[in-house]
Amino acid sequence: MNQLTENLNPGHRKNEFSCGKEMLDNYLRRQANQDIKRKLSACFVINDEESNLIKGYYTLANNSIPREIIPKLYQEKLPKSYSSIPTTLLGRLAIDKRFQGNGIGKLLLIDALKRSYEISKDIGSFAVVVDPLDKDAVFFYAKYGFIMLPDSRKMFLPMKTVRNLFV
Repeated sequence: MNQLTENLNPGHRKNEFSCGKEMLDNYLRRQANQDIKRKLSACFVINDEESNLIKGYYTLANNSIPREIIPKLYQEKLPKSYSSIPTTLLGRLAIDKRFQGNGIGKLLLIDALKRSYEISKDIGSFAVVVDPLDKDAVFFYAKYGFIMLPDSRKMFLPMKTVRNLFV
């Protein structure tokens, strides 16, 4: 699978990353490596070849969502025996301030969706789920087709839709 990103590793200059959102900066600087070691999530980065700075990153993890929060249109196609539905969590996505405005967010999202789709061929995943940090993030994901889950701050994109992007 040809990907734009690579796994976060000790050679990346994560302490210099700054996207303007303290929670996302601190995650990369202080927690990402621990989550990777504990197999809680995987972290993927786009590295600037000239400066060796991290341009942006995203995380993926296995996840599930309650069947009842999925919109009825999609829920009707799922077995009633499932109380929770397997998904892939796109947990964090951030772009360093020095590289914002250059389409890197879109590239990271496409990379994450492609990786999620490829993995879903081997491990069941009904959708990619995001939990947007703020209104800007909601707007960003909505622009790419993510659907708000009722009674939740989460959004999802069915894997069937993701598949159609790459086949």
